[in-house]
Amino acid sequence: MSAPSTAIESNLVENRVFPPSEALVKAARISGMAGYEALRAEADRDFEGFWARLARENLQWTKPFTRTLDESNAPFYQWFADGELNASANCLDRHMGTAVENKTAIIFEADDGAVTKVTYKELLARVSQFANALKAHGVEKGDRVLIYMPMGVEGVVAMQACARIGATHSVVFGGFSAKALNERIIDAGAVAVITANYQVRGGKELPLKAIVDEGLAMGGCECVRSIFVYQRTATACAMVPGRDKTWDEALAGQSTECPPTPVGAEHPLFILYTSGSTGKPKGVQHSTGGYLLWAKLTMDWSFDLKPEDVFWCTADIGWVTGHSYVTYGPLAAGATEIIFEGIPTYPNAGRFWQMIERHKCTVFYTAPTAIRSLIKAADSDAAVHPKNWDLSSLRILGSVGEPINPEAWMWYYRHVGGERCPVIDTWWQTETGGHIMNPLPGATPLVPGSCTLPLPGIYTAIVDETGQEMPNGSGGMLVIKRPWPSMIRTIWNDPERFKKSYFPDELKGYYLAGDGAVRSVDRGYFRVTGRIDDVLNVSGHRMGTMEIESALVAKSDLVAEAAVVGRPDDLTGEAICAFVVLKRPRPVGDEAKQIAKELRDWVAKEIGPIAKPKDIRFGDNLPKTRSGKIMRRLLRSLAKGESITQDTSTLENPAILDQLAQNN
Repeated sequence: MSAPSTAIESNLVENRVFPPSEALVKAARISGMAGYEALRAEADRDFEGFWARLARENLQWTKPFTRTLDESNAPFYQWFADGELNASANCLDRHMGTAVENKTAIIFEADDGAVTKVTYKELLARVSQFANALKAHGVEKGDRVLIYMPMGVEGVVAMQACARIGATHSVVFGGFSAKALNERIIDAGAVAVITANYQVRGGKELPLKAIVDEGLAMGGCECVRSIFVYQRTATACAMVPGRDKTWDEALAGQSTECPPTPVGAEHPLFILYTSGSTGKPKGVQHSTGGYLLWAKLTMDWSFDLKPEDVFWCTADIGWVTGHSYVTYGPLAAGATEIIFEGIPTYPNAGRFWQMIERHKCTVFYTAPTAIRSLIKAADSDAAVHPKNWDLSSLRILGSVGEPINPEAWMWYYRHVGGERCPVIDTWWQTETGGHIMNPLPGATPLVPGSCTLPLPGIYTAIVDETGQEMPNGSGGMLVIKRPWPSMIRTIWNDPERFKKSYFPDELKGYYLAGDGAVRSVDRGYFRVTGRIDDVLNVSGHRMGTMEIESALVAKSDLVAEAAVVGRPDDLTGEAICAFVVLKRPRPVGDEAKQIAKELRDWVAKEIGPIAKPKDIRFGDNLPKTRSGKIMRRLLRSLAKGESITQDTSTLENPAILDQLAQNN
């Protein structure tokens, strides 16, 4: 285990600060730093009492809990364990008989631009009807159900219906391969699969049901008894009589009323397998009570949610962001949310801005990768610059998925938010269930590239390999010192792996996030520097890859996007390899050499000569999943000169690998 150092901080210290406006402070749920500190002080005074109060105020319990935190079997912590509730009831039933009942819950925009709106009352009926269909096909409380669906109302209905009857869902992103599905079905022991015939992205029909069939044919999936197929398009797909049912067939004759099944607070709401891992899939198991509490609270706190807000999280339900901030958090909070089926560049790269204008979106939450790609598009084509749309409805911007580099932050702040919308840079993980560190819109002064401070009740720190806390200004490993309600409960069927991965003995009971970070000397703000295993050791100097990427992208007149990895080097131990997308056509020959030299000199100026990339390769794009995540493990293979043997089925643009492999 190695800890990143920030001995080479130099010019990457960020001095720009943007305090919240007086109007934001005055109207915010958590008003000013005094409001933030008051909540932190409450947690300090009475940690369990703090969480108990929030759980009672924010969730509806069918059986009230009497014990808040059980630490007797640490690190397998339990929260509110003797209480009972239902997640679907807390998202839907709780709003019946209130003003929210007839409020729009979901505004769904399809790939082709068609818009469908569903109220809370209508959504409850649809969820209840599908829950009855599941029960009619033998799905019971405690069963696992695998969901492999496109973005749309039906995906949310499927997840909520599972929660309604106490079945544990495991959603697999619609870009994953048949082999990935096979592994997850076997590991979870899924009794049913919910899928669609096709998904539609960028004007193309992409098969889902055929991939499910291929995965089942690989063997070991005898646990699957039923497959439910939503007919997203008119294109036919193969159906197995007796096992497969269309969505409409399953719903036929089912009542639109289904009483929610109470479950214990620790009942597994879902298993979500972490992507990009090698070997056996790692099923992150989340509880019902603690998870739902934090999804609801972070909607209120991080986004300062108001009843009139129109919230849009662009994440797919196949990722944890889509669980917490599409399926559960917004509905538990009674929000109106946008769900989008397509991609941000179809039919052109102005799609996001067009949708914000059309639906009067007020809170927009997306990934740095998407932001950077849209910066590149706007720089090359003025017609898709956000200035061409009316974005005045926006009041809060959010960033999720990876650290956002300061220059992308500034573009987002200026050109999308009009310098009036705070950028809420959120740091969290699949394992944390919800936000852990981020500024609060009406409280925290913003610093570009920093996720600032932990949320109230969360205790983060930066430590060395022995668990000793590091002083501000010195890098180390990011840890969480105390349990919190939405934390991972275990790895499904692998408790030893859970303990070894997240609670190593040398860290004295702290949760190991796996990220490196540094705190600023002046404010104590956190800046995440990248994964610990993405820390490069060049001639004895340790540097987070994120630092070098941020330096490259800070060359904002030239660089649109960059990804940095390491490769073995006989002289320095490890060499820095940068994959760069420019804001101009990809250079070749002498032009490529000249620009590479310019970028090396720039990085030397920004960080130090030791941080200069040894290799710089230029591409038209970077290898990304369909959700926009850069596949750095593939870049590591390319940097080493290895053939790509890993599964590339999740890539949006697999052809880019050949271009980057040849671009030496």
